[in-house]
Amino acid sequence: MFTTPRQFPLVLIATCFLAVTVHEGLFRASSDTQPSATWLEEYREPASRIIGEALSDTFAYRRLAELGDTFGHRLSGSPQLERAIQWAADQMRIDGLESVRLEPVMVPHWVRGQERVTIVGPEPQDLVMLGLGGSVGTPPEGIEASTIVVNSFDELDALSQDVEGKIVVYNVPFTNYGQTVRYRTTGASRAARHGAVAALVRSVGPTGFRTPHTGNMGYTERDPKIPVAAITAEDAELLQRLQNKNMPAVVNLMMEAQTLPDAESANVIAEIRGRELPDEFVVIGGHIDSWDVGTGSTDDGGGSIATWDALRIIKRLNLRPRRTLRVVLWTNEENGFRGAFAYRDRYREALPNHVMMLESDSGVFEPRGFGFTGSERARTTVTEIASLLQGVGASWIGPNGGGADIGPSVRAANIPAMSLAVDESRYFSIHHTPADTIDKIDPTDLARNVAAIAVMAYVVADMPTRLGK
Repeated sequence: MFTTPRQFPLVLIATCFLAVTVHEGLFRASSDTQPSATWLEEYREPASRIIGEALSDTFAYRRLAELGDTFGHRLSGSPQLERAIQWAADQMRIDGLESVRLEPVMVPHWVRGQERVTIVGPEPQDLVMLGLGGSVGTPPEGIEASTIVVNSFDELDALSQDVEGKIVVYNVPFTNYGQTVRYRTTGASRAARHGAVAALVRSVGPTGFRTPHTGNMGYTERDPKIPVAAITAEDAELLQRLQNKNMPAVVNLMMEAQTLPDAESANVIAEIRGRELPDEFVVIGGHIDSWDVGTGSTDDGGGSIATWDALRIIKRLNLRPRRTLRVVLWTNEENGFRGAFAYRDRYREALPNHVMMLESDSGVFEPRGFGFTGSERARTTVTEIASLLQGVGASWIGPNGGGADIGPSVRAANIPAMSLAVDESRYFSIHHTPADTIDKIDPTDLARNVAAIAVMAYVVADMPTRLGK
């Protein structure tokens, strides 16, 4: 089992990999949009109204800007996150949403503190870094040691006799997130096993403008806990070149990182109560927490606002579906998934009455449609619904619906799962970086995503027959 100082278990890292599979597998296959079914005709008019309302204004973009500009980054345990959570609940009440509530969740509280990494030889120069979430800190004076650069775990193991007392540098180029992220999540313990005193990991993302990517990591129970940080791709290549010249760098790494006792937080929940089947639920949402760099506007402020705004528009148009529509802004997706597990545990008995769960956590760039996991009958139905979204470019239905926050509930009750599918070509360039700010998001793309989510959620919630039946 993998652990951080707060016992971050392997199942959470596995859940992270599941979310990555959703991100990256989404466009590997697709279902052609089917001709619209007769039953769908009654939804053309409300779908048109929803799309028109979403595209008539930049409301969602302005609200996303307010979230980022007012509260900034929102790491679990931070006062910024808790103020953002309270703000969201207050605004949901102003929107007229129903049953608005905060459902308590205890979350990890990791604090970055001051940090730096410097080459002290052969010539002094600063590197660009971000400590990885959950890492232990260094002594106040830092850790100074020679570096040993490796390109894989196999190379690390082959050089194990040369690792003792050194700082291991993983210079592994980004291929895709699922393959490369393992160096971030497990690299520290793998290095410590061979006697390393610290580890540096090439940022998990495409090379770009010397930007570091943070993210969570985990420790094993049997290996020493050593500090670990992400460095930029450019700096990893610098260290590689020095080693190739037989003059490996001596580096000083200083990190004040520490893990404090768990902190109080909450999932934010609001609803539009169903007019006929109020105890059946269509759940949509994103996570309101973010890493402590940038403003988390793409990951996942955009997904939170898009799903929330879908309910706001449906309410504004006085559309009340047969089943209850529920939006959840999950807490602590980034470094613990505590909100996801708390939701599953709180609603375990009601999970069989969850008709569908939809997550938006891959950005709100140009929409494509949705990933879907469920029965073939249900897939046929959502493909038909997606035909209503051709005008906003979101009529594609592909595989691998799901996400980290809906995953525990979906698996517990075999619930049909969807995930918003967008053009992700820029997503991993800003993922977990200081560059995750609202200027990367186009207001029209966000509005089109809101429209797509709102139409899909409304029709699934209103259909005479439960999805898949």
